[in-house]
Amino acid sequence: MTVITPSPAPVVPGWVGGFATSNTAFAYPTPDLSSLPMLDNLANIPLLQRQLGIAWPEFSWLTQPGLESSRCFQMFSPYISRVGYTDEGRIYSIICPQQGIWIPNIGCLNVEVTVTGQRGWVNEATPLQALAADMTVEAKIWFSPSATQSLFVKLLWAMFANCGLPFPASKANAIRVATYDPGSPAQPIFPVRAGQNPAFANPSFALHPEAWGVGNIGVAIGDPIPTTSPVVNDFNKLVMDLFNIASGNMLRSGSTLTWNVWFVAPALVDQQEWATHAERWRTSIDEDHGSPTGPGTVARFFNGTEFHPLQADIDAKTNEIIASMTSNMNSFCKV
Repeated sequence: MTVITPSPAPVVPGWVGGFATSNTAFAYPTPDLSSLPMLDNLANIPLLQRQLGIAWPEFSWLTQPGLESSRCFQMFSPYISRVGYTDEGRIYSIICPQQGIWIPNIGCLNVEVTVTGQRGWVNEATPLQALAADMTVEAKIWFSPSATQSLFVKLLWAMFANCGLPFPASKANAIRVATYDPGSPAQPIFPVRAGQNPAFANPSFALHPEAWGVGNIGVAIGDPIPTTSPVVNDFNKLVMDLFNIASGNMLRSGSTLTWNVWFVAPALVDQQEWATHAERWRTSIDEDHGSPTGPGTVARFFNGTEFHPLQADIDAKTNEIIASMTSNMNSFCKV
């Protein structure tokens, strides 16, 4: 496992600390944060004073269920995520990833991990055990403007419009996917803990010994959250099938998506910038400018071989979606 050489002291002044040690239950090796309420992620931005910037968000998942040799590794765009906290070390906000998945002949599907609740602490005095947090998140997927130029998406969007139904071409109308703690489908709260994920080995290209510290997250993927329309529910499931073909089953129901969050040394928070971060990213992706802080990497297997979906599989699922929506037009328009 990669050894991190921590900074000897905080990089910026103002660190007070104390929150991490205010309750003995918070301590490693098994931090218990259940005494803390789960907080709305945007409700306490005025309290943020310091941050850990996630310079290297390294994601991993199995492209084939149960087959460890099929594991892929992909770094999302740098600084796409951050942990915000007070001078005392109480976490009040966690920014999570947004990413575009390009599907040949269709365009880009946006995926966002929306934090719906969080709690926890940061301790700048202990970089090797710098944080412990709990989170609840919801994945959201929608077609970006580049995708809405394809004939496939135009046809489906017209069907939705003719029937008075919202099409998933914006975050407001996104396909929503539930998540939960791996191994506990009834538990939506999952942990963020210090260190690399111990469940698997990481290739050298996914390691960052220059980091100030590292944490890990693992979240199980559920089914799309039902809407009030059975036909829209069927459509959303088919779109998720298409997304998973293109991404190598990144959000396959029942799978676990993990990521090691390699962060740089603590820095101060600009509260205005924090509040507008998500919208700035979304606007950039929607306008096809890519990620504002630079590109991530392509998905690769442990040996460095790139993952590429089979175009035949994408075409087959595309045809299935069109056939399904067309054959159900009567019921589609009665919903």
